[in-house]
Formats: sequence, C-alpha cells, structure tokens
Amino acid sequence: MALGWLKSRLGKATAQLPHLWRALRLIWEAAPRSTALWAVLLLMQAPLPAVTVWLTRLLIDRLTAMAGVGPEWPTIRATLGLGVLVAALFLVNELIRVAANWVRGAQSERVRDHIRDLIHERSVAVDLAYYDSADYYDQLHRARAEASYRPMALLESLGSVLRDGLSLVGLAAILAPFGLWLPGVLILSALPGFAVALRNYRSEHRWQQAITPDERRAWYYDWAMTSRAAAAELRLFRLGPRFRELHRELQARLRAQRLDLLRAQGLSGLAANALGMVIGGAVMAWMIWRVIQGLATLGDLVLLYEAFRQGQGMMRIVLSSLGQIYQNSLFLSNLFAFLDLRPRIIEPATPRSFRLTRCLAFEQVSFRYPDSDRQALQSLDLEIPAGQVAALVGANGSGKSTLVKLLCRLYDPDEGRILVDGHDLRSLSTETLRRQVAVLFQEPVHYSDTAWDNIAFGDLTRPADDAAIRDAAKRAGGHAFIERLPQGYQSLLGRWFSGAAELSVGEWQRVALARAFYSDAAIVALDEPTSAMDSWTEADWLARLRAQLEGRTALIVTHRFTTAMYADVIHVMADGRIVESGSHAELIAQGGLYAQSWHRQMQGATEPPMAP
Repeated sequence: MALGWLKSRLGKATAQLPHLWRALRLIWEAAPRSTALWAVLLLMQAPLPAVTVWLTRLLIDRLTAMAGVGPEWPTIRATLGLGVLVAALFLVNELIRVAANWVRGAQSERVRDHIRDLIHERSVAVDLAYYDSADYYDQLHRARAEASYRPMALLESLGSVLRDGLSLVGLAAILAPFGLWLPGVLILSALPGFAVALRNYRSEHRWQQAITPDERRAWYYDWAMTSRAAAAELRLFRLGPRFRELHRELQARLRAQRLDLLRAQGLSGLAANALGMVIGGAVMAWMIWRVIQGLATLGDLVLLYEAFRQGQGMMRIVLSSLGQIYQNSLFLSNLFAFLDLRPRIIEPATPRSFRLTRCLAFEQVSFRYPDSDRQALQSLDLEIPAGQVAALVGANGSGKSTLVKLLCRLYDPDEGRILVDGHDLRSLSTETLRRQVAVLFQEPVHYSDTAWDNIAFGDLTRPADDAAIRDAAKRAGGHAFIERLPQGYQSLLGRWFSGAAELSVGEWQRVALARAFYSDAAIVALDEPTSAMDSWTEADWLARLRAQLEGRTALIVTHRFTTAMYADVIHVMADGRIVESGSHAELIAQGGLYAQSWHRQMQGATEPPMAP
C-alpha cells in the first residue's frame, strides 16, 4: 500500500515536469543575463554555511584550549584570526545575498513584463468566438492571477533547492564522522513536513480552480461600483447598496474557505514540525551524553548542534521548495493552458490576393454563436454587386450585425460560403481581408487617445497623413467639433486620463465613422451609423453619404428608414434570412414587412398623441 501511495505521488509530481521545463525556458527567454548571474551568486552562497560551521567548531575548540592553559599571544593571535575569518564569511554571505536580491528583482521585472506581453499577444490573437464563452474568461482570469508571480516563485524555489541542497551536502560531510546514520536521520526528520506540504499544495490548487467563478463575480461587482460605465444607473436605480451586499457575501464566503484551508494546513504542518523537533532533540541528547562521557569536545557539541540545526532548517527548505516547485507547476498549467489557445479561424496555406470587381455574395450561409441554441443565420442568400450601396433592415435579432461579423471573418459560417468575385472568403488571409473591410460597429470603442489617433487607428498601415485624417473627419461630420476641442485634433479624449475631453454619444459615433472612412478599404460596413445622431446632423450627413461611398461597395445596417432610403437596394431580414429586397418604392409597393413597418412608423409620426 505504501509503495502504491509513493508511486501515485511520484506520478503526479512528474506529470508537472513539462510545465517546469517550459517555465524555465520562458524565464531564460525573458532575462538570460540576469538569470545566469543569479545562478552564479547562488552557487557562491552554497558552501558558506558548512565552512562557517566548521570554522565555528575550530574557534570554540581554540577558546576551550585557551581557557585551560591561559592566555598566550600565539594562541590569542590564532584565535583572533579565526574570529576575523568567521566574521568575514558572514559579511561575504550578506553581500552575496544583497546582490542576489537585486539581480532577482531586475530579473523578476523582465519576466513579469514578458509574460504579460505573451498574455496580451494571445488575447488579441484568439478569435472572437472565445469571448462568447465564460470558460475563456475563467482561463484568462487564472492566467492573469498566476502570471504576476508564479514563474519567479518557481525559480526562487529552484534556486533554493540548488543552493541549500549543495549546502546540505557540505553539512552532511561534517556530520558523517560522528555517525553515517546522522545524515539519514536529518532527512527523515524533514519527510513528514514534505508529505504534508505536498498534500496542502494540491488542496490549494483544487480550491483555487473551484473559486474562479466567484472571484470573477466579486471582481465584476467591484468594477460596477467603481467604473464610470455604470455610475449613472448605479445611482438612479440605487444599486450601490445591493452590489456592496453581494460583493461582501462573495468575499465572506471566499474568506471563510481560505481560513478553513489555512487552519487545516497549519495543524498538519504543526504536527509534522513537532515530529521533526523530537527527532532533533533525540540527536542532541545523544551528543550531550557523549560529551559527558568525554567522547566528544564542547566544539564537537556546538558543531553538531549548528550543523544539525541548520541542516534541519535547510532540509525543510529544500523539501518545501520541492513542494513549491510542484505547486507552482500546478498553477502554471493555468498560464500555459491560456498561452496554448489557438485561433479557430484557419489561415489558408496559399492565400489569394483580394479583388472585388464583380460581386460580394453570401451563399446558403448558416451560423450559430458558440454556446447558443438559436440560429443567427439560416441558409441566407445575398448578393451585393461591386460598387453598390446595400442596406439591411429588420427587427432586433434578425441577424443583421452577425452578417457584418462574418464578412470581417471574425467568425466562420457553420454552413455555406461567403464569396468575393466567386472565391471563398476563407481563401484570403485574415490580414488581407480585414484591410479591405472598413467597419463601424453598432457599439464602437471609445479609445482614450487623441482625436487624431482615434481616426488614424482606422488604418495603421498608412503613413501618417494629417490631410487624410481631417478629410475623414469632415466626411463623417466630425471636423467642426474636433476643431473646437482645446488642442484640436491633438486633444485627448475620454475620461481615463487627466486633461481629456469627453464627447457626447453622437460625437463619439462620428469619430468612429471617421475611423472607418480613413481606411482605403474596398468594402465599407456601417452598423447603425446614424443611431446616435440628432435629426439635423443625420440629414446633413445623409445628404453627403453617396459621395462619401463613391467607388466602394457598402453594406449599411440600420433601423432607420431615412438612412435605408439612400441605398441602391434594401434587403429586409427576418429570422436569419433575407425575406424581401428592392428599392424603398418597390418594397412599399410589395406591401410586405418593410411596408407594414413603414406605415406604422409614418402613422405614429403624423398622428397627434392621445389625450390622457
């Protein structure tokens, strides 16, 4: 049974070795020079404890001898020399320790920045589909939590094993003359603590995995109570006390679980350490008996005490460090699981060049979002000739915005194809495709940067062009209010940083429109481009819309008939399909969904409100 237990524990420990080697490679990649210097300093520290103990024994024996014969200058000089040497060793050890700490600090900063950069790289590389899964956010949360310190904690534990392991070899050599069984007893005294530590580390890892959803929810309530995004509603609906209560409940539950875990760990650790102290006490009693019998000197007793005391401490540190290596490897599996995520959008082996001269077509396209049972698109067919401005209208949830996301290849269809001049979209590299599609999303991002950069982000492959930036802003109807900002186009926007100017919702939308117009993309997809505009701004912008889209193929998603009427053709969507197509006049004449919605809207606009 004991052999089976040992095999099981060894199997679990060796299963973490790949994470260990990978973590070491990662640390070396981030900070090779400081890692090498840190290792050299550790090796310099390793022999110092054994040498210090040995010299202390000589010093005690010299002092004992001097007490017996009286002070003589040669003896005093030799004794003083040993004292100075012991003091010098203490000083050297302290200098090396300080230098090692400084090197480790520099190394830690580089490794932390490197891992954070790897997390950012993976976050922007994975597909949008990952962001539809709660599991992804759990993985990201765990990766972030471990990235800040786990690799360096693992390296610190490895360094401790290396340094203290070598020191133990020296101390074991000192103990061996008193009995070859003493090094074995030294190891035996630390084994209970090692077994307890391994069990505690596994328990903590299982607990950390289990509490991730609760930790994320607590973080969500903290964000909601401290961010500007929810500040207005939090006050209007008096949600603050409710969110504080929910946050306190979650934190109380997590705290209680943590205290239970610490209590169990503390009690088991206390029992293991007590057993080690009993063994150490027995060894010291044996040595005292030998001194009483005249079989050992007082220096031998001090030597054994110091060697065994330091040896026990180092043995506990070595075994504890081995346990921490195991623990950190367990937690690093979270980081490496995140870094191993791969995009589901597959790049073509031999990508085609982009060319749109005939038409853009959706052919029997069906799509369902991850973890959703509802079909967003069902066998949809749509053809948009090159250079045409097409509008998509329909009720919320009919699939209009999904169509834009598929066009950008943020997702791939479950069935069917999207064709550019007859070639599947999947034959293009995503970089090439996305450079040719300028998009305004329904909820565009408000970048806390300058107005100039907010527009330039539309195409970072273009050389900085102030005239083009201003032209894009004019086409979007944003030039006038940007010019009125304190520093004009160089004004910082948003509320994140001091001195920034906040814009209205409609102004932010026009900045996002300018970002889309700044690109030289062949296809323009605008999702609700006028939703945040007032009627005067909308009328002015729509009057210039056709000129702004000249020479481009455009897809406009809108709920506003006034916007849809400017398109060459209007496509009506319902339940993930195109159900009607035609010009505004043709659709009104058909008397279908479009006509019914138009008449209801016109009737509501012309009839006076009912008296209360």
